Amino acid sequence: MVNLGSAELGIPNLKRAVPILRMFDVAKAREFFMDYLGFSVDFEHRFYEGAPLFMGISRGDVTLFLSEHHGDGSPGVHVVVQMDGIDDLLRELATKGYKYMNPGIQTQEWGARELRVYDPFGNQIAFSESITAE
Repeated sequence: MVNLGSAELGIPNLKRAVPILRMFDVAKAREFFMDYLGFSVDFEHRFYEGAPLFMGISRGDVTLFLSEHHGDGSPGVHVVVQMDGIDDLLRELATKGYKYMNPGIQTQEWGARELRVYDPFGNQIAFSESITAE
């Protein structure tokens, strides 16, 4: 039997979603996302000098877009990042000395442990690790 890929069968192949989070201050965004959360900048784009910034950042397999453009994202977005090693992430963040955040891990009734952080623009990121039955 020949195994045809979904593209060969004419079936759409969805790969991933990349949320766009609104930012209002590039320095604060860098302090939070790069310095505190450990993301790296993949690209930065402005249509012209002084135009709003649009940037892509990533850490591991997670990519986020940050934008100063009006209409790109609304403050208050909630993003869930599924992950492994949540205790290690908590220890890492505790060493950063970020004065605006001191998160903890909460066990959720739906079978996950979550560490929630809030960026300076009101967006919420929940790092979520599934609890596996032993």
